[in-house]
Amino acid sequence: MSKHALSLVLTLCLAATALAGKPRHGDKWIIGMSQCNLGEPWRVQMNADILKAARAHPELEVVFKDAQNDTLAQAAQIGEFVNAEVDLLIVSPKEAAPLTPPVAEAFRRGIPVVVLDRRVLGGDYTQFIGADNRRIGRAAGEWIARRLAALPRMKAGGRARLVELKGLMTSTPGQDRDAGFREAIKGAPVDIVFEADMKWLEPEARKEMESALAVNEQIDLVYAHNDPGAHGAYLAAKAAGREGDILFVGIDGLPQEGQAYVRQRLLAASFEYPTGGKEAVASALRILNGESVPKEVALESRVFTPDNVARGGDSL
Repeated sequence: MSKHALSLVLTLCLAATALAGKPRHGDKWIIGMSQCNLGEPWRVQMNADILKAARAHPELEVVFKDAQNDTLAQAAQIGEFVNAEVDLLIVSPKEAAPLTPPVAEAFRRGIPVVVLDRRVLGGDYTQFIGADNRRIGRAAGEWIARRLAALPRMKAGGRARLVELKGLMTSTPGQDRDAGFREAIKGAPVDIVFEADMKWLEPEARKEMESALAVNEQIDLVYAHNDPGAHGAYLAAKAAGREGDILFVGIDGLPQEGQAYVRQRLLAASFEYPTGGKEAVASALRILNGESVPKEVALESRVFTPDNVARGGDSL
C-alpha cells in the first residue's frame, strides 16, 4: 500500500472513530449543506425537504449555503465548511469536474460527504444519492416515441419534429437525461430540429423556444430536461399562438410545479426526479452514529400524465 493510500485509510479510520463519539461542536451535530443554486424551484424543495427531515432530530443543525449558480463560489463555500470543521457535508454540485477537488479534500480531511443529485468524478465521497437520470431520460424518450406514433402523419409514414431544451450540459443530470432520451428514440421516425442548453432556467428556456419557433413552422413536441424548461417553452408557444399544436414534456414532477402543470394540461407528462432530501438526512444520521452506509442510493421515479396524476402517477 502506498504512503498516500495508508494516510487516507488512517484519516478515514480516525474520522469514523470521532463520529462514533460526540459532535465536534457542543451538543449538536453540524451539517453543512452546499446548494448550487436556489433559482430552480426543485432546489428550493430539496432544501425544504432537508430542513423538514432535520427538524425531527433535535441533535442535528443544518447550515445552508447557496452558491447562486457560481461554481467558484460553491467550491469556496465547501472550503468554508471544511475550515469550520462541520461534522458532515451534503453537497449538491453545480458541475462535476470543478467540484470534485473540494469534495475530495473534505473527504480526505475526515469529513463525511453525501453527494446529492449531481455526481462528482471519482469516488472520494461517502455516499451518492440520486435517481437514475439516464433511466428517466430513456423512459421519457420511450413515452414520447409511443405518443408521437399516434399522430396521423406518423401513421402515414411521416416523421415527427422535436425540440430538446437541455439542462446544464456540464452537469451529469443534463448529460444523462440527454443520453437516455436519445437512446430511446434511436431508430424512431423523429427528428430533433432544434436543441439548446437552457441551463435549467425557465427564462432561458422561453428565449430558446422563441428561437425554435422562429425557424420551424412545425414542431410536434418539446422535451425539456426539467419542468421549468417545459413551462418556459409552453409560454413562448402560447405567446406565438402555437401552444395547441405542440406537446410539452418535462422532468421533476414537483406537486406544486410539474404535477400542477399536468393537471392544467399545460404539460403532457412530467417525469419525477425526487430531491433525496429526506434520504440525505437519514443517511447523515447513520453516518454520524458510526454506522456504515452503501456507496450509492438509487431513488425511484414516477411519470405523471393527465390520466394518472390524480392517483399519484405510475412507477417507471
